[in-house]
Amino acid sequence: MTYCLGIKVKEGLVALADTRITAGTNTTVKKKFFTYQKDNSSLFIMTSGLRSVRDKAVHYFQELLEEGATYNKLFKAVNAFGEQIKRVAEEDRAALESAGFKFNLNTIVGGQLADDTEHKLFLLYAEGNWVELDEGAPYVIIGNSGQGKAILNRVLNSDCTMKQSLKAGFLSFDSTRVSNNDVDFPIDVILYKKDSFQLGQYRYEQKELSAISELWAEKLKTALDNIPEEWMDSAFDQLPATTK
Repeated sequence: MTYCLGIKVKEGLVALADTRITAGTNTTVKKKFFTYQKDNSSLFIMTSGLRSVRDKAVHYFQELLEEGATYNKLFKAVNAFGEQIKRVAEEDRAALESAGFKFNLNTIVGGQLADDTEHKLFLLYAEGNWVELDEGAPYVIIGNSGQGKAILNRVLNSDCTMKQSLKAGFLSFDSTRVSNNDVDFPIDVILYKKDSFQLGQYRYEQKELSAISELWAEKLKTALDNIPEEWMDSAFDQLPATTK
């Protein structure tokens, strides 16, 4: 499984992806990001789904760029990558499905190209269609999303700083990690500040963030202890009195 998160706030973009690849009983570590930077063009791509589909689509898209394809707005690059997914579907879908695999690839694309007025974040589906995230939906998760949404829904909005977003994003990942053995460190982080046309990248190992995980667990326990208990009395009053 996969955990990939993209966040868009007014200050910029924050993206985070785990690196665990599971195939049967085997696990490996592989990057789930593809990045491109040239002149006033910065974009990243994160994927969740069949690794073979992802690798082929990314190679086809990379070849377009190497052969001179240019895009002045990010949605055009998203359309181009979507076309490569459709191309892979035409070539491989039948064989994959006959072998019992579902053709599956969800993609997060973020960045800013020369004629974009601001940074952009898109969710691209396996069929090649997409939606753009706006202030009403400041984040998107692909892959294993269930356990990580709660904290993001409670604390994230478009006015958050990039540092606040990364903190919330890590805690979302950590909640997912402790609940699923197919999501794990290392994690890759990409940062993009509005109008900078420069991506920042960093890989975190578990030992770098173990203290943050432990601090968060302690604060959750303390917060639980500090929640008033009087509201529970009416329920517990229904229990029989304890006798010795």
